[in-house]
Amino acid sequence: MIHILLQIFVFQILSLAVYDLFLKNETFFDLNRIYLLFTAVLGCVLPFISIGYIQENIPQEYILELPAVIIGGNNPETISNESTSWLLSLLDFWLIGILFSAFFFFWKLYKIAKLRFVGTVENFQNLKLVTLPKTDAAFSFFNSIFLGENISKENKASIIAHERIHIQQRNSLDLIFFEILRIVFWFNPMVYIFQNRIATLHEFIADAKVTVQKDKKQYYQNLLSEVFQTEKISFINTFFNQSLIKKRIIMLQKQKSRKIVKLKYLLLMPIICSMLIYTACSDEVKQKELEDSTENVNIQSKEIPDVPFAVIEKVPTYPGCSGDNDAMKKCMSQNISIFVGENFNTKLGKELGLEGRQRIAVQFKIDKTGKVVDVRARAPIPELEAEAVRVIEKLPQMQPGEQKGEKVGVIYSLPIVFEVK
Repeated sequence: MIHILLQIFVFQILSLAVYDLFLKNETFFDLNRIYLLFTAVLGCVLPFISIGYIQENIPQEYILELPAVIIGGNNPETISNESTSWLLSLLDFWLIGILFSAFFFFWKLYKIAKLRFVGTVENFQNLKLVTLPKTDAAFSFFNSIFLGENISKENKASIIAHERIHIQQRNSLDLIFFEILRIVFWFNPMVYIFQNRIATLHEFIADAKVTVQKDKKQYYQNLLSEVFQTEKISFINTFFNQSLIKKRIIMLQKQKSRKIVKLKYLLLMPIICSMLIYTACSDEVKQKELEDSTENVNIQSKEIPDVPFAVIEKVPTYPGCSGDNDAMKKCMSQNISIFVGENFNTKLGKELGLEGRQRIAVQFKIDKTGKVVDVRARAPIPELEAEAVRVIEKLPQMQPGEQKGEKVGVIYSLPIVFEVK
């Protein structure tokens, strides 16, 4: 899960960087709106997209994650609970954040409903016009325009024309969409930036369409002539946003961008392709946390669940194993775990004066001939590394893996947890 969230975060950073550096100051407002919505959705979807063609053609060797081998007498359920407790705590923290974010969302909705209740509502050209007492506020939400009674009559016409564009463009749906993302990904600052960019863009779009029909100079005066009071709600389209007024005027004065500048949108393509390739190459990594938390194996119990290996037509076969790919994967995992448990020198714990849990990360390859080669290990002390390498090098000759009818090398990673009482 953390790996997936990281991919979402990275894609959003890259897509926003392209927007801020190359697109934000262009006058293709409608295309920019599509870009922001598209990349926000795509960022959440890409980590789950796996293209078989990419998977089959990029790696010549496939790295497969084996379940962890637990050497010792502990109950496997206890070990699994210990390894997953931090993930459960993190999930609880995430859910608590979602609840708080949802609460604030409904609080904002309540504030809008309250304003509608205290205001005077009238039908106006297929819209709801809500006049708010004793305020200068001006904003729209779905098909309702909220106007403070203190706003001058001269400005009301421009404001209504502006807010009507927001309603016609259904801008409230954009903002609600990002509000939902803020609830789910409340910890991700990129979502807040996305919402800010889309809200700014909404103002540019409405200004551009209104000034086609109205005098620009008069419209500037309307923007600058009031002392503005604004409701601080993230998913309403506010006419009087003081921090945006300068940007809006600058954008109104800007000449239309040349059509050739639209080629800048193609800058998104290498980002998408890179993420697809990365996702395709790391399918087994995305599931590593789940494997680590649910597939730890105790040698004494010999209970080894199936392992979600990377895609390969025919996996390497441990002597005596048979059946389809899934059966041989499970048989391979089980036999390697048993072999390591039976051959690992458990006396090392006492000899070296070790205590507690010692973790050893092992990587090895079953080459095109079925031999175990390139064995490497990382552990807190060299003696444990040497012992892990010694045991893995003793694994028997196997049938090599195959892809597209050709024998291929397959790299395995094997976590070993050595319990020292």
